[in-house]
Amino acid sequence: MVNKSKPKRNIYTHEIDLTPLTIKNQERDKFRKELERIKYRGYEVEQLSDGRKIVITKPGGKFVFGTIKRDDFMVWIFQPGDNSLWLISHKNILDDLEEKGKISPADTIQIIDALERVFHGEDPDDILQQVRLKNPCKEAPEVLMKAYKWIWGQEDCNYPPPLQGRDMSIKAILGLRSELRKCIKV
Repeated sequence: MVNKSKPKRNIYTHEIDLTPLTIKNQERDKFRKELERIKYRGYEVEQLSDGRKIVITKPGGKFVFGTIKRDDFMVWIFQPGDNSLWLISHKNILDDLEEKGKISPADTIQIIDALERVFHGEDPDDILQQVRLKNPCKEAPEVLMKAYKWIWGQEDCNYPPPLQGRDMSIKAILGLRSELRKCIKV
């Protein structure tokens, strides 16, 4: 028996910002090289005091059960000087916080407290105007806070209620804070 069901089509309704692009088809390697020269498209969403920027690119390309997550995006730290894009991750941030905690548990707890405020919806710039955070090492607290603002937004788009969204990643950070508090009380 022949299966006559129609193949599933991934069709989404969403506004899209298009830029015209014309590349003539040609021999395989030449065509590939032309395609590799296509610029990335994204949005500058945060300015960092060191000159870098937080940028997002949408769509992010996340697939779940064969279907693209239409509101997924990727969060990058862009260095205009050399056009480098760092796809910052939860693990990068947690590793950074762990290194900070080895040097100064008290300062790291304050950074995590500020991250928790971002988690609950406060804007990083507002927090940075109110609190002076010391940076024991590695990335500045500003970078972590501004990156996580957008990473948590991305998680909420990918895993909306009743799923966990941003709750998935804060658990490890708050667990680290609990461990650091134990170190200080010794």
